Amino acid sequence: MNAIKSGEVVLYIAMSLDGYIALPDGSVDWLFDVEGDGGDNGYDAFYSTVDTVLMGRLTYEEILKLSDDFPYAGKPCYVLTRSLTEHEQAPHVTFTDEALTELVPRLQEQAEGAIWLVGGGQIVQAFIQEGLLAQAIITIIPKVLGQGIPLFPEGTMPSTFRLNEIERRGDLVILHYLV
Repeated sequence: MNAIKSGEVVLYIAMSLDGYIALPDGSVDWLFDVEGDGGDNGYDAFYSTVDTVLMGRLTYEEILKLSDDFPYAGKPCYVLTRSLTEHEQAPHVTFTDEALTELVPRLQEQAEGAIWLVGGGQIVQAFIQEGLLAQAIITIIPKVLGQGIPLFPEGTMPSTFRLNEIERRGDLVILHYLV
């Protein structure tokens, strides 16, 4: 895996062959029956580089449906939302409507590892627009969904990524891009 510098914002995500990160209802069940390397397909190695976790509200709500235990409880986790209520609280996360151009530099100063941009598509779009994404590690899942939530929603700013590394893990291909 390419070296990840402290404070770098890294998108680490799985996507279908046709560019979707979730079904129309937000579910990701289609990810669970894919033939990888028989292990975690490099997840633990990546997660060990992560200091801070960022995600959008819809992604957060889907993660809560997948497990009884919040999987990122040991790291600072920020949920980006447009509809922040003053009473909103949840264990292990900080909800924020702070502008990315203020939030991300502050987190970068504090970070002792990578800042993982978990998703979803609207948040990815915003990070690209603001020039805040340093790397994208995209696992291609060999399925065509035909519909769903795209990784790069309509209106995403045209961007050029530079391929840095390719990994094969079973039927999966992991593409490492510098942005």
